[in-house]
Amino acid sequence: MKITKENLNLEDGLKKEWLITNGIGGYASSTVIGTNTRRYHGLMIAPLNPPAKRFLILTKVDEAIEIEGQKHDLYTNVGTEYTSQGFKYLESFEKEFVPIFRYKVENIEITKIICFDYGRNTIGIYYKIKTADKPCKLSLAPIVNYRDFHHMNTGHTFDLKQTIKGSNKVRIVIDNNNDSSVYMKLSEGEYTPHFNDTFRNMFYIEEQKRGFYPEENHAVTGVYEVEIDANTEKDISFVCSLEENIDEIDVRKLISREIVRQNELYNDSLLIDNRNTNKTKKEKEEEQFIKDLITATDNFVFYRPIFGLHSLMAGYPWFLDWGRDSSISFEGLLLITKRFDIAREVLMTMVRDTKYGLVPNGYSGFDNRPLYNSADSSLLIFEQVQKYLDYTGDLEFVKKYLYKVMKMVIDHYIEGIDFDDNNIYMDSDNLIVSGTDFTQNTWMDAKFDGYAVTPRNGKAVEINALWYNANKIMQELSLKYGEKEESQKYEDLARACKVSFMEKFYNKKRKCLYDVVGDSKIRPNQLFALSLTYPVIDPQSEEAKNIINVVEKKLLNSYGLKTLAKGEEKYVEMYEGGPQQRDASYHQGITWPWLLGLYYNSLKNMRDYTKTKKTKQEIENKIEKFRLDVKKTFKKEFYETGCIGSIAELYDSVKNPQSKGAFAQAWSVSEVFRIILGK
Repeated sequence: MKITKENLNLEDGLKKEWLITNGIGGYASSTVIGTNTRRYHGLMIAPLNPPAKRFLILTKVDEAIEIEGQKHDLYTNVGTEYTSQGFKYLESFEKEFVPIFRYKVENIEITKIICFDYGRNTIGIYYKIKTADKPCKLSLAPIVNYRDFHHMNTGHTFDLKQTIKGSNKVRIVIDNNNDSSVYMKLSEGEYTPHFNDTFRNMFYIEEQKRGFYPEENHAVTGVYEVEIDANTEKDISFVCSLEENIDEIDVRKLISREIVRQNELYNDSLLIDNRNTNKTKKEKEEEQFIKDLITATDNFVFYRPIFGLHSLMAGYPWFLDWGRDSSISFEGLLLITKRFDIAREVLMTMVRDTKYGLVPNGYSGFDNRPLYNSADSSLLIFEQVQKYLDYTGDLEFVKKYLYKVMKMVIDHYIEGIDFDDNNIYMDSDNLIVSGTDFTQNTWMDAKFDGYAVTPRNGKAVEINALWYNANKIMQELSLKYGEKEESQKYEDLARACKVSFMEKFYNKKRKCLYDVVGDSKIRPNQLFALSLTYPVIDPQSEEAKNIINVVEKKLLNSYGLKTLAKGEEKYVEMYEGGPQQRDASYHQGITWPWLLGLYYNSLKNMRDYTKTKKTKQEIENKIEKFRLDVKKTFKKEFYETGCIGSIAELYDSVKNPQSKGAFAQAWSVSEVFRIILGK
């Protein structure tokens, strides 16, 4: 993934972002020209209570080269009345394992590589300076902050206390936060501390677009300076950490370890054919795309120390792990890549805090407290357990750690759950009711000032498709565990659900499914009825063909599926404006890439259930064309727009849309990856 000088102008450079993660909930991110355009950008956003309580610690490091008394700034900062011009010296930006910036000033070449010490709140920056016939001086100005990454220190003046050890290691206490001291060190050179130097009014263009105040102050701790002789190659390393023991850190080794770690992911996935050493250029490009997608999946895998288990980040910059997102992302992130040990831990994480039959929908970003506002997270688990068994056959693990919870979920959904206003129960027609006018417990969960934009309370189509699927999975699973009476119970529940589902959900007038019984809006949620392991709608039926036809005509586009068909009341096709305007459009017509996975699975089920050879081949041809279209669209997205090396949360539903929402979203990456690989 390389962007060359002609595409590193200011306008393009401000639109392209990069991301690396540290495996415990922290991350580093900025634009490809080094300008922070979001409050969420920074070189170290560190979880103080991993993975929660994420704080901006190291905002950026501004570099400059001085040649014969003339200073050349390599950084690009944007203010309301100025823009520094460092991007003009940037020759290329590249990211495979880690971000690499290459600058050229006169005949001096500067390479900068940024890398986390994986598993720690420690970031390293490696510089290689190659001079020609003139000596130069490199200066580095670390810019820091100390605040929750959702907040901003607008108009703030910082209280810095600095303790210098030797000539270039420093301990910094910001605003008297002694429990979170910041440690910095340069491999050589001299450090001059600044105690009252404030970077005022850093301007965040993306926050302005989102309807927020866009300016913030940061603290400049001081300046490191290194004299470099002419005709020299010099390696210099900068380290910033929340841990004191940074003296022995070799940033080059740190980078090497990260490259080895990621290469092991490629090799262990068995998706890369290392036996064939005589590959064509096209084969090498395709292989590199798969490697880059694997790296993208790895960004969402992190470790929860307080659980002693791994989990999956829903998206960057602002989400932690969400139950439904983890389930929907599960196969594409972990099973396809054969990370089965991690997959087991993620399943255990998802069910460990189950309460009243509710799997947590997520955890608080501040104190790791479980949150339960979800009717679908508990039911999605069943599909992921089935997928795990499809890949591993590990019945013993499921019985030991998951089966009891799965039984409890079914029992509680039958009995009723009135916890956290979920209002879940099985009605007399054997369909599941959930929610109230004021709750948002399906994936269409936008809420503003207590108002649920799409409450979808009642009998929602995907909840009941998932309910049927869960009981069918339990029917088979309990039989394998020798529980014949239990198996019959689940079979009866599934059968009764299916009868009522066909009676209540099929809309003969519009030839598709009601989104909620009584609500005829055309939405993509109806695809759950066709896409699961056990589809509640017969995939070879006339109803199934009609559903797919409506979805293709009304919702499907190159970037995903619209959340509401054009022409429906309150349809919105642009995700823009302030928080209220964006929340009002979030699930009202905006396109989401992850929904492509539902459509893809539906086509596969239609193919697999079809008995006619000709029809089966026709559907197979349709699937292959769809896969190629997805690959073409998202390969361009992956390498050329948005967050380089990832896929965004959503897109406007217009021609040539811009990526919007979270710039790197787990289920977007997961489902696109899965479709491209044909899984």
